[in-house]
Amino acid sequence: MILRTLVLTGALLTVAVPVCADARGEAKAQVEFGIKAAQNELWKEATYRWEKATQLDPTYAQAWNNLAIGYEYQGRFDDAEAAYQRALQLDSKSALIRQNYDLFKEIHDRTKRRRAR
Repeated sequence: MILRTLVLTGALLTVAVPVCADARGEAKAQVEFGIKAAQNELWKEATYRWEKATQLDPTYAQAWNNLAIGYEYQGRFDDAEAAYQRALQLDSKSALIRQNYDLFKEIHDRTKRRRAR
């Protein structure tokens, strides 16, 4: 799978929670660290960092987007779906998140159809 642009989002919460600037800053640092890990094919480390980012700032849509990509690369497709959905809830206008999710759905659905044959 081609490494897509890593800009993660999301949280598992259903409502937005106000977050202080320090939490967003720390979440951004975790996202950046995760991107570097992913660029080196260290997907478990990257996913760990993105999970941490979403815990620090559950309203950070880009962190959820990256987390979804991390889950996808690890074959955790249900978790990826949930993370993409959260990212889209937080930032429904993001073309990048929508593009990543649409590509995920296309590939995942095609794979499911092949396995069903």
